[in-house]
Amino acid sequence: MKTTSWFTLYKMLIRTSIRSRMQYKFNFIMASVLAALIQISEFLMVALVLHKFGAIQGWSLHEIGYLFAIMTLSKTLYRTFGNEVHHLEKYLVGGELDQLLTRPMPVLLALLPQNFRIMAGEVLQGGFILCWSLAGMMHSGQIGWTVIPFSLLVILTGAIILFSIGLATATLGFWTTRIEELQTITEDAARTAAQYPLTLYPKWMSGILLTVIPVGFVNYIPSLYLLRGELGAWVLGAIVVVAVLSLAASLRFWKFGLTKYQSTGS
Repeated sequence: MKTTSWFTLYKMLIRTSIRSRMQYKFNFIMASVLAALIQISEFLMVALVLHKFGAIQGWSLHEIGYLFAIMTLSKTLYRTFGNEVHHLEKYLVGGELDQLLTRPMPVLLALLPQNFRIMAGEVLQGGFILCWSLAGMMHSGQIGWTVIPFSLLVILTGAIILFSIGLATATLGFWTTRIEELQTITEDAARTAAQYPLTLYPKWMSGILLTVIPVGFVNYIPSLYLLRGELGAWVLGAIVVVAVLSLAASLRFWKFGLTKYQSTGS
């Protein structure tokens, strides 16, 4: 019963946040268009290189596009519902977390709806590249239609893994307060690296991206099976297990971190 009431309150907070953002519709539309253009231009730079050289270590343009799109959509799903985890530093420095601690609901549940984002630009960009990549590989006979529903599963598990990484990084702020530089490494840099095949990197680096910061399970590992038929169907079960374990571990770490929190006024 309590869980249901919390979920209802969570939905109400999201609606309130959306309503406040839609007060400035023109700003929302322009931000969405610019976000889509920035993301597409980033992929076009890679596409130009691949068009000249044909492939990167055997990975075609459509395959790279698939990796890029899955990572983009997973990140978008994570940042849509859990964006404030990435901005926990301002709550720690400004003392705003104290206000959330006084609410009769879990702190994380109160934090997530704050400044809820509608990332239409990223959805359009990621969706377009994903459809283009899948259509190209299906046309060549590389993959079948079953890849489409499995890709939706990969996006969901990828979002959970990225959220878990973001939450674990943010939790370190209960000890360090300042976490922006660390987030640049664990979230931004790691995610950008995983937009491309991990075989491009030294073994020690690809190992880190599969274990310490498991962004490789967001898109690279599932793509080996879905696009290339490598490893085996067990990969789909593996990414679900990694997502569940990552989420459970990060939530447990978050609860422990809360016990170490000291208000800015203490």
